Amino acid sequence: MTAAFDAILETALAWHEAGTGAALATVVETWGSAPRPVGAQLAVSGAGEMAGSVSGGCVEGAVVAEAADVLATGQAKLLEYGVSDDDAFAVGLACGGTIRVLLEPVGAALTAAMLRDILAARAGRRPVAYVADTAGPSRRLGDASEFPERFRADRSGFEADGRTFVQIHNPPLRLAVVGAVHIAQPLVAMARLAGYDVTLIDPRDAFASETRFPGERLVHDWPDEALGNLGLDGRTAVVTLTHDPKLDDPALRAALASEVFYIGALGSTRTHGKRVARLGEAGVGEAEIARIHAPVGLDIGARSPAEIAISILAEITATLRRG
Repeated sequence: MTAAFDAILETALAWHEAGTGAALATVVETWGSAPRPVGAQLAVSGAGEMAGSVSGGCVEGAVVAEAADVLATGQAKLLEYGVSDDDAFAVGLACGGTIRVLLEPVGAALTAAMLRDILAARAGRRPVAYVADTAGPSRRLGDASEFPERFRADRSGFEADGRTFVQIHNPPLRLAVVGAVHIAQPLVAMARLAGYDVTLIDPRDAFASETRFPGERLVHDWPDEALGNLGLDGRTAVVTLTHDPKLDDPALRAALASEVFYIGALGSTRTHGKRVARLGEAGVGEAEIARIHAPVGLDIGARSPAEIAISILAEITATLRRG
């Protein structure tokens, strides 16, 4: 099982290319307890069909009505909606809030070519930003070098000028787990729920079996070879769980030679001390070794495999979101 993007952009592009017409609504700003985060999107066809959501059901009807006008005029609109507590409660939220939505017709300033380029970047695991002047017609694509902090934090939003909206399209998050041990069972399940595309690596068939990990992506190659084939990047986390230097050490060396955002290794402080010595003897520098989170996971007093998995995923999240 793998995490996947929604198909909102693909759907909008398909409607446009079929001649039905499509408008794309994007949450660009929120206040209070807004139902959906900045960057959430809703596609609306010329026939009134919908894909996605900007409010969880509170204002979609109003956006669909506005989409008809946008498609008729070819001009984008910046809309603002207040979601009452009663409306929010009706769709399962504790309280309401306010959202601003940028509604754009596909084929005008937001071109079909731009959508194709964004989708191609997703397929190639390349980060890309959609940059829109909400007070004018200017639209363009940017890259990670232009908005490094936004890409690191997965944070779409307005620039300081208050009119330039930057929507971040990052590659999906990935987690490579080395060692199909007991802790891996709850960890891969929790990671998938958190949106990670998970790969479980263990050359030992008895450990990495379909019976023990039904539906998971299992790789039986040697860890360094498996990680090399995976293609490690800044949207990937690597966790080693085997306690076996023959498996963990090659994986750690491969991870340390890459731009992965998190590296964690199971084992006590004493075990990690021996690991540090081995890596140093193998020529790995102190600064690189310091990237390893070991003992892996936040110190929450975890004891059971599930609790340890929680601590690991919590530390991965903290590293991703806080740096």
